Amino acid sequence: MTDTLFDRVPRDELPEDLKETWDFLNGRTGEPTFVEVFAQAPELLKLVMHDFYEKIFYGGRVEMKYKELARLRLSFRHGCNTCIRQNVPGCEEIGFSKEQIDAVSGEWRDGPFDDAEMAVLDYTDQMVLTNLDGHMNKDLYDRLKTHFSDAEILEIGTCMAIVGGFAKLSFVLDLVKKEDYCPFANAAE
Repeated sequence: MTDTLFDRVPRDELPEDLKETWDFLNGRTGEPTFVEVFAQAPELLKLVMHDFYEKIFYGGRVEMKYKELARLRLSFRHGCNTCIRQNVPGCEEIGFSKEQIDAVSGEWRDGPFDDAEMAVLDYTDQMVLTNLDGHMNKDLYDRLKTHFSDAEILEIGTCMAIVGGFAKLSFVLDLVKKEDYCPFANAAE
């Protein structure tokens, strides 16, 4: 369990729809702190879980596999242990192989990815929180544009921005477990 300063709403005190969210997150990660803390502001938790995840991340115009791939890459690069434990099964469920998942955690350019997946991974590396020089150059745009419309490129980027922003917030508030290599591991000290 993470050591956050925030009060938690125990599962048995959550509204029924948030109990399902708690069950899902706890089942995947064993770490439901995010739900327990954000349950104090249920409208914010619903914004994240319903308006973002249900409508955009799992819905939206872009095939989910690309958003899952980007989210997993961000999880590994940011060193969010809780996120990795949630996102690896998500990638497995939609058909990514162990070899692909292992490649996402390291040097993905050597992995078994098609051109669209490689363009998304390149885009993801531009969006990593620690990449202060992230940039959409013409080559990357052209490679993405071969597979995605501008609206789809914007959707993928928006998903990464929200996921990255919530990762940062979760690190700051100590809502998730961090890997030893997490660049934000010592931020609280």
